Amino acid sequence: MNNQFLYEILDTLRENGTQIDLPEIIEKCLSSRILLREYQIDAFKNFISYFENEKLKKNKQVHNLFHMATGSGKTVIMAALILYLYTKGYRNFLFFVNQTNVLEKTIDNFINTLSNKYLFNDVIEHLGNKIKIKKVDNFSGNTLDDDIEILFTTTQKFHMDLFEAKENSITYEDFENNKVVFISDESHHINSLTKKPTKDEELVKSSWEYSVMNAFHRNRDSIMLEFTATCDLKDNNVLAKYQDKIIF
Repeated sequence: MNNQFLYEILDTLRENGTQIDLPEIIEKCLSSRILLREYQIDAFKNFISYFENEKLKKNKQVHNLFHMATGSGKTVIMAALILYLYTKGYRNFLFFVNQTNVLEKTIDNFINTLSNKYLFNDVIEHLGNKIKIKKVDNFSGNTLDDDIEILFTTTQKFHMDLFEAKENSITYEDFENNKVVFISDESHHINSLTKKPTKDEELVKSSWEYSVMNAFHRNRDSIMLEFTATCDLKDNNVLAKYQDKIIF
């Protein structure tokens, strides 16, 4: 059992008839143009199966990796996960990626209702409430708000904002006071410390991986969802880090 990947355990549960239905909010609130592929549905079901199974979580903070090929529709999966986690009480989402050009395209997909790649339906609703999706610079807004707030940034800017606190930018306090879903695209870029561990404290603190994980661990209810096509599982340190985290 110890040498099994998490996704193998989840696949076995599914094959043995563990019944997971796709949440209604995903079916109703994703763009009607999106036709979910079978493996995308399997990926959601694996995540839901993990998220709702306390035995599998083993009382750990939720940190998962979707190891999926380029072109497999990762942003569709991200959008669906945002909707599902909304029903579980999550309102604050942090999306970060290595390159600015990828970031711009993603913002369009999540926020621009006029874009033909917009991922959501015109009306997003849960329990009779209409939900707006807002782009924000930090999470110190109105916590009573029932809208979805997404902070879009690059890994480098996120690291610098945390490193040098500036007005209106994100701070570690944002992560202490709010449970946040971290969505890391092309997440192999944040594994520098995993691949080359060092005892040099200054070097550790100046790394992106340190900043990201430090923010993530500030609140026990925060969630980390990583997406990449190129997780280097041949590296023993990377393998050890992700064996119990790969959802699909």
